[in-house]
Amino acid sequence: MNELQSQIVEEMKTKPEIDPKEEIRRSVDFLKTYFKKYPFLQSMVLGISGGQDSTLTGKLAQIAVNELNEEAGEEKYQFIAVRLPYGVQADEDDCQDALRFIQPSKSIAVNIKEAVDKSVAAVEEATGGQLSDFLKGNVKARERMVVQYSIAGMYNGIVLGTDHSAEAITGFYTKYGDGGADLVPIFRLNKRQGKMMLKELGCPEHLYMKTPTADLEENRPQLPDEAALGVTYEEIDDYLEGKEVKPGAQAKIESHYLKSQHKRHLPITVFDDFWKNI
Repeated sequence: MNELQSQIVEEMKTKPEIDPKEEIRRSVDFLKTYFKKYPFLQSMVLGISGGQDSTLTGKLAQIAVNELNEEAGEEKYQFIAVRLPYGVQADEDDCQDALRFIQPSKSIAVNIKEAVDKSVAAVEEATGGQLSDFLKGNVKARERMVVQYSIAGMYNGIVLGTDHSAEAITGFYTKYGDGGADLVPIFRLNKRQGKMMLKELGCPEHLYMKTPTADLEENRPQLPDEAALGVTYEEIDDYLEGKEVKPGAQAKIESHYLKSQHKRHLPITVFDDFWKNI
Protein backbone atom coordinates (compact mmCIF):
# COMPACT_ATOMS: atom_id res chain seq x y z
CA MET A 1 0.00 0.00 0.00
CA ASN A 2 1.14 3.53 -0.68
CA GLU A 3 0.91 6.19 2.02
CA LEU A 4 -2.44 7.57 0.86
CA GLN A 5 -4.04 4.13 0.66
CA SER A 6 -2.84 3.35 4.18
CA GLN A 7 -4.28 6.64 5.41
CA ILE A 8 -7.63 6.00 3.72
CA VAL A 9 -7.91 2.42 4.99
CA GLU A 10 -7.22 3.64 8.51
CA GLU A 11 -9.82 6.41 8.19
CA MET A 12 -12.45 4.08 6.76
CA LYS A 13 -11.76 1.49 9.52
CA THR A 14 -12.05 -1.48 7.16
CA LYS A 15 -10.55 -4.89 7.85
CA PRO A 16 -9.26 -7.28 5.16
CA GLU A 17 -11.43 -10.07 6.60
CA ILE A 18 -14.47 -10.19 8.85
CA ASP A 19 -16.51 -12.74 10.74
CA PRO A 20 -20.09 -11.86 9.68
CA LYS A 21 -21.57 -13.06 12.98
CA GLU A 22 -19.18 -10.92 14.99
CA GLU A 23 -19.90 -7.82 12.89
CA ILE A 24 -23.65 -8.35 13.16
CA ARG A 25 -23.24 -8.51 16.94
CA ARG A 26 -21.01 -5.44 16.92
CA SER A 27 -23.57 -3.32 15.06
CA VAL A 28 -26.49 -4.51 17.16
CA ASP A 29 -24.62 -3.87 20.42
CA PHE A 30 -23.61 -0.43 19.15
CA LEU A 31 -27.26 0.52 18.62
CA LYS A 32 -28.37 -0.97 21.95
CA THR A 33 -25.62 0.79 23.90
CA TYR A 34 -26.60 4.16 22.43
CA PHE A 35 -30.24 3.68 23.42
CA LYS A 36 -29.31 2.59 26.93
CA LYS A 37 -27.17 5.70 27.32
CA TYR A 38 -30.06 7.94 26.24
CA PRO A 39 -33.15 6.33 27.82
CA PHE A 40 -35.52 9.03 26.54
CA LEU A 41 -35.14 7.56 23.03
CA GLN A 42 -37.84 5.17 21.86
CA SER A 43 -37.39 4.63 18.14
CA MET A 44 -34.99 4.17 15.26
CA VAL A 45 -36.02 5.55 11.86
CA LEU A 46 -34.65 4.53 8.47
CA GLY A 47 -35.69 4.92 4.85
CA ILE A 48 -35.94 1.55 3.09
CA SER A 49 -35.03 1.65 -0.61
CA GLY A 50 -34.99 -2.06 -1.41
CA GLY A 51 -31.22 -2.10 -1.82
CA GLN A 52 -28.46 -3.84 0.09
CA ASP A 53 -27.48 -1.09 2.49
CA SER A 54 -30.88 -0.09 3.86
CA THR A 55 -31.94 -3.74 4.04
CA LEU A 56 -28.91 -4.59 6.17
CA THR A 57 -29.17 -1.52 8.38
CA GLY A 58 -32.89 -2.03 8.85
CA LYS A 59 -32.48 -5.66 9.85
CA LEU A 60 -29.75 -4.81 12.35
CA ALA A 61 -31.96 -2.08 13.83
CA GLN A 62 -34.91 -4.43 14.21
CA ILE A 63 -32.74 -7.05 15.91
CA ALA A 64 -31.50 -4.37 18.33
CA VAL A 65 -35.05 -3.19 19.05
CA ASN A 66 -36.28 -6.74 19.65
CA GLU A 67 -33.47 -7.38 22.12
CA LEU A 68 -34.00 -4.05 23.90
CA ASN A 69 -37.70 -4.79 24.32
CA GLU A 70 -36.99 -8.30 25.60
CA GLU A 71 -34.52 -6.95 28.13
CA ALA A 72 -36.93 -4.19 29.21
CA GLY A 73 -39.81 -6.63 29.53
CA GLU A 74 -42.09 -4.32 27.55
CA GLU A 75 -42.61 -2.97 24.03
CA LYS A 76 -40.81 0.29 24.77
CA TYR A 77 -38.78 0.60 21.57
CA GLN A 78 -39.60 0.38 17.89
CA PHE A 79 -37.90 0.41 14.53
CA ILE A 80 -39.78 2.52 11.99
CA ALA A 81 -39.15 1.61 8.35
CA VAL A 82 -40.03 4.47 6.01
CA ARG A 83 -40.82 4.07 2.34
CA LEU A 84 -39.97 7.29 0.50
CA PRO A 85 -40.76 6.87 -3.20
CA TYR A 86 -40.76 9.71 -5.69
CA GLY A 87 -43.96 8.79 -7.51
CA VAL A 88 -43.85 5.08 -8.33
CA GLN A 89 -40.55 3.35 -7.61
CA ALA A 90 -39.35 0.99 -10.35
CA ASP A 91 -38.16 -1.68 -7.91
CA GLU A 92 -41.06 -1.44 -5.47
CA ASP A 93 -41.28 -5.23 -5.32
CA ASP A 94 -37.77 -5.33 -3.86
CA CYS A 95 -38.79 -2.75 -1.26
CA GLN A 96 -41.68 -4.91 -0.16
CA ASP A 97 -39.41 -7.97 -0.04
CA ALA A 98 -36.99 -6.00 2.14
CA LEU A 99 -39.80 -5.06 4.52
CA ARG A 100 -40.93 -8.68 4.76
CA PHE A 101 -37.35 -9.68 5.59
CA ILE A 102 -36.85 -6.94 8.18
CA GLN A 103 -40.32 -7.25 9.77
CA PRO A 104 -40.21 -3.70 11.18
CA SER A 105 -42.11 -2.69 14.29
CA LYS A 106 -43.84 -0.03 12.21
CA SER A 107 -43.86 0.84 8.51
CA ILE A 108 -44.74 4.28 7.09
CA ALA A 109 -44.92 5.37 3.45
CA VAL A 110 -44.50 9.01 2.42
CA ASN A 111 -44.47 9.89 -1.26
CA ILE A 112 -42.04 12.78 -1.68
CA LYS A 113 -43.02 13.73 -5.25
CA GLU A 114 -45.34 16.63 -4.45
CA ALA A 115 -42.94 18.20 -1.94
CA VAL A 116 -39.94 17.86 -4.28
CA ASP A 117 -41.77 19.20 -7.33
CA LYS A 118 -43.09 22.21 -5.41
CA SER A 119 -39.65 22.95 -3.97
CA VAL A 120 -38.01 22.76 -7.39
CA ALA A 121 -40.74 24.92 -8.95
CA ALA A 122 -40.39 27.56 -6.22
CA VAL A 123 -36.61 27.79 -6.66
CA GLU A 124 -36.89 27.99 -10.43
CA GLU A 125 -39.58 30.69 -10.22
CA ALA A 126 -37.56 32.74 -7.75
CA THR A 127 -34.29 32.49 -9.68
CA GLY A 128 -35.56 32.44 -13.24
CA GLY A 129 -33.26 29.48 -13.79
CA GLN A 130 -33.67 25.74 -14.01
CA LEU A 131 -32.34 23.05 -11.71
CA SER A 132 -30.49 20.32 -13.52
CA ASP A 133 -31.69 16.73 -13.27
CA PHE A 134 -28.69 16.02 -11.04
CA LEU A 135 -29.55 18.86 -8.64
CA LYS A 136 -33.19 17.77 -8.55
CA GLY A 137 -31.88 14.35 -7.48
CA ASN A 138 -30.20 16.03 -4.53
CA VAL A 139 -33.50 17.68 -3.63
CA LYS A 140 -35.10 14.21 -3.54
CA ALA A 141 -32.39 12.90 -1.22
CA ARG A 142 -32.70 15.89 1.10
CA GLU A 143 -36.49 15.71 1.19
CA ARG A 144 -36.17 12.09 2.29
CA MET A 145 -33.92 13.26 5.11
CA VAL A 146 -36.46 15.95 6.10
CA VAL A 147 -39.25 13.35 6.29
CA GLN A 148 -37.19 10.91 8.35
CA TYR A 149 -36.25 13.59 10.88
CA SER A 150 -39.88 14.71 11.12
CA ILE A 151 -40.94 11.14 11.88
CA ALA A 152 -38.07 10.68 14.34
CA GLY A 153 -39.21 13.83 16.14
CA MET A 154 -42.76 12.52 16.37
CA TYR A 155 -41.68 9.19 17.83
CA ASN A 156 -38.82 10.29 20.14
CA GLY A 157 -36.27 8.71 17.86
CA ILE A 158 -33.09 9.04 15.89
CA VAL A 159 -32.37 8.64 12.20
CA LEU A 160 -30.10 5.84 11.04
CA GLY A 161 -27.76 6.17 8.10
CA THR A 162 -26.68 3.48 5.64
CA ASP A 163 -23.24 4.86 4.83
CA HIS A 164 -20.58 2.17 4.70
CA SER A 165 -16.90 2.53 3.97
CA ALA A 166 -17.12 1.67 0.26
CA GLU A 167 -19.57 4.55 -0.07
CA ALA A 168 -17.84 6.92 2.34
CA ILE A 169 -14.51 6.67 0.53
CA THR A 170 -16.04 8.04 -2.68
CA GLY A 171 -18.49 10.48 -1.08
CA PHE A 172 -21.24 8.74 -3.05
CA TYR A 173 -24.14 10.22 -1.15
CA THR A 174 -25.93 13.56 -0.95
CA LYS A 175 -24.58 15.94 1.65
CA TYR A 176 -27.35 16.54 4.21
CA GLY A 177 -29.48 14.05 2.26
CA ASP A 178 -28.82 10.36 2.72
CA GLY A 179 -25.59 11.57 4.36
CA GLY A 180 -27.64 13.17 7.14
CA ALA A 181 -28.07 10.76 10.05
CA ASP A 182 -27.47 10.32 13.77
CA LEU A 183 -26.00 6.81 13.85
CA VAL A 184 -24.26 4.90 11.06
CA PRO A 185 -24.08 1.27 12.22
CA ILE A 186 -22.45 -0.27 9.13
CA PHE A 187 -19.56 2.17 8.72
CA ARG A 188 -16.31 0.15 8.66
CA LEU A 189 -17.69 -2.41 6.18
CA ASN A 190 -17.14 -2.57 2.45
CA LYS A 191 -19.76 -3.71 -0.03
CA ARG A 192 -18.84 -7.40 -0.12
CA GLN A 193 -18.74 -7.58 3.67
CA GLY A 194 -22.28 -6.20 3.82
CA LYS A 195 -23.35 -8.98 1.46
CA MET A 196 -21.73 -11.53 3.75
CA MET A 197 -23.70 -10.22 6.71
CA LEU A 198 -27.01 -10.28 4.84
CA LYS A 199 -26.33 -13.85 3.73
CA GLU A 200 -25.64 -14.77 7.36
CA LEU A 201 -28.94 -13.13 8.36
CA GLY A 202 -30.89 -15.16 5.80
CA CYS A 203 -31.77 -12.30 3.48
CA PRO A 204 -33.24 -13.13 0.08
CA GLU A 205 -30.27 -13.22 -2.29
CA HIS A 206 -31.78 -10.93 -4.92
CA LEU A 207 -31.81 -8.01 -2.47
CA TYR A 208 -28.05 -7.98 -1.98
CA MET A 209 -26.99 -9.26 -5.39
CA LYS A 210 -28.94 -6.61 -7.32
CA THR A 211 -27.06 -3.83 -9.11
CA PRO A 212 -26.60 -0.90 -6.67
CA THR A 213 -28.19 2.36 -7.82
CA ALA A 214 -29.07 5.67 -6.15
CA ASP A 215 -31.82 6.15 -8.78
CA LEU A 216 -32.05 9.92 -8.28
CA GLU A 217 -31.82 11.13 -11.88
CA GLU A 218 -34.86 11.01 -14.13
CA ASN A 219 -32.84 11.31 -17.34
CA ARG A 220 -30.78 8.30 -16.30
CA PRO A 221 -33.16 6.04 -14.31
CA GLN A 222 -31.65 3.15 -12.37
CA LEU A 223 -28.15 4.39 -13.22
CA PRO A 224 -25.74 1.88 -11.64
CA ASP A 225 -23.44 3.31 -8.95
CA GLU A 226 -20.45 1.80 -10.71
CA ALA A 227 -21.29 3.62 -13.96
CA ALA A 228 -21.59 6.92 -12.10
CA LEU A 229 -18.34 6.34 -10.18
CA GLY A 230 -16.29 4.97 -13.08
CA VAL A 231 -14.95 2.21 -10.84
CA THR A 232 -16.40 -1.09 -9.59
CA TYR A 233 -17.26 -2.01 -6.01
CA GLU A 234 -14.95 -5.00 -6.38
CA GLU A 235 -12.09 -2.58 -6.99
CA ILE A 236 -13.17 -0.30 -4.15
CA ASP A 237 -13.50 -3.26 -1.79
CA ASP A 238 -10.06 -4.57 -2.76
CA TYR A 239 -8.57 -1.12 -2.22
CA LEU A 240 -10.17 -0.89 1.24
CA GLU A 241 -8.82 -4.32 2.13
CA GLY A 242 -5.31 -3.10 1.41
CA LYS A 243 -4.95 -5.00 -1.83
CA GLU A 244 -3.31 -3.75 -4.97
CA VAL A 245 -5.71 -2.57 -7.68
CA LYS A 246 -5.13 -1.44 -11.25
CA PRO A 247 -3.49 2.02 -11.48
CA GLY A 248 -6.55 3.50 -13.24
CA ALA A 249 -8.92 2.26 -10.55
CA GLN A 250 -6.60 3.45 -7.78
CA ALA A 251 -6.38 6.90 -9.32
CA LYS A 252 -10.17 7.12 -9.66
CA ILE A 253 -10.81 5.97 -6.08
CA GLU A 254 -8.27 8.38 -4.62
CA SER A 255 -9.61 11.23 -6.76
CA HIS A 256 -13.14 10.61 -5.45
CA TYR A 257 -11.79 10.49 -1.90
CA LEU A 258 -9.90 13.77 -2.16
CA LYS A 259 -12.74 15.64 -3.89
CA SER A 260 -15.32 14.50 -1.33
CA GLN A 261 -13.42 15.25 1.86
CA HIS A 262 -15.85 18.06 2.75
CA LYS A 263 -18.67 15.50 3.00
CA ARG A 264 -16.88 13.63 5.76
CA HIS A 265 -16.31 16.72 7.89
CA LEU A 266 -18.64 18.66 10.14
CA PRO A 267 -19.33 22.29 9.16
CA ILE A 268 -15.98 24.07 9.19
CA THR A 269 -15.15 26.92 11.56
CA VAL A 270 -12.19 29.28 11.78
CA PHE A 271 -10.75 26.97 14.42
CA ASP A 272 -10.42 24.01 12.06
CA ASP A 273 -7.12 23.27 10.37
CA PHE A 274 -9.08 21.58 7.60
CA TRP A 275 -9.95 24.79 5.74
CA LYS A 276 -6.28 25.77 5.39
CA ASN A 277 -5.74 22.78 3.11
CA ILE A 278 -8.54 23.66 0.69
